[in-house]
Amino acid sequence: MPVMQLDGHAVSYQLDGNPAAPCLTFSNSLGTDFSMWQGQIALLQRDFRILRYDTRGHGASACHSGPVTLELLGQDVLKLLDALAIERTHFCGLSMGGMIAQWLAIHAPQRLDRLVLANTAARIGQQQAWLERAALVRAGGLNAVADGAAGRWFTPAFAQRAPQRVAALVAGLRHANAEGYAACCEALAAADLRGRIADIKLASLLIAGESDPVTTTADARAMQQSIAGAELVTLPASHISNIEAETAFNQALREFLLR
Repeated sequence: MPVMQLDGHAVSYQLDGNPAAPCLTFSNSLGTDFSMWQGQIALLQRDFRILRYDTRGHGASACHSGPVTLELLGQDVLKLLDALAIERTHFCGLSMGGMIAQWLAIHAPQRLDRLVLANTAARIGQQQAWLERAALVRAGGLNAVADGAAGRWFTPAFAQRAPQRVAALVAGLRHANAEGYAACCEALAAADLRGRIADIKLASLLIAGESDPVTTTADARAMQQSIAGAELVTLPASHISNIEAETAFNQALREFLLR
């Protein structure tokens, strides 16, 4: 996979699809990497030039030595787009990636076309819980977090139906960059866009999982009320809905982006 050096910071990314088509960028969730979007490539690659990247401290992207903020994660995207000469892109982010998407839609709307916010919220969780998780990971690594990941990410029915897929994702988390994970936890602890998302004027699709315990359908409805004209699709899934409800996710995404 290519690695781009941006201001001395290594960013891993992958370009697929039609080079002449509009760009679609995917942003991964906390504790995963850009491979989480593999199930979206086959359906969308004819209609889009698809950019996937590893968020700072995830996958093969380097971990910053100082504090990580949502603004920094958003600026990483803008620098990558500039380096790849991509002027505008559709943007789809899930969970933490969805918060990055919101930041971009608020602060750099001229770089985005359509916006897809999947399994996310304007404020995810509570500050103290994120700070405690960051401290836990720094003290003992990612095993404690990974042990409960399957229950946060997927319904029991999916875990039973696709045990190898779930196990691979959990293993990826277990062996991920602990400092990168902890630093992004701290970014999420401070990130609160509830007072700003009404500024989003882009065509927006919200995707929620019916059984998501992390970012609930209530969170999605609250966002829909704040973002003018936003559409909401609810899928039979938990938190990582693009994997658990892949076919329905892909259909909703494609229909929205090609409208």
